[in-house]
Amino acid sequence: MPVNLRLEAADGSGIEEYRIQDGDIEVRRVQFAGERGRSDDDWQPLTPRQLAAHVQDNTVVAQWLRHRIGWRRLLLACSDQQTLQNFGTEGNVRDRFAA
Repeated sequence: MPVNLRLEAADGSGIEEYRIQDGDIEVRRVQFAGERGRSDDDWQPLTPRQLAAHVQDNTVVAQWLRHRIGWRRLLLACSDQQTLQNFGTEGNVRDRFAA
């Protein structure tokens, strides 16, 4: 079952939703009925660099993720696959720090 966070701009200019789906962290921009473009089902995975930027800036998204998945899993999600391999960390570490 996915876990979602919805962020709405104060001026109503846009909505972003974040979710944790099968261990992946994804984002989508919600389109309003009058707008054309991507569909509401167009979820994109956040890259390690994007996640690291949220953590560095201590955004609401980073705080939500830290609460939902824990700081260890969030830290691992901020590392790209090559870095994890360089340090001998398994590629799939999702269940290692299960809550």
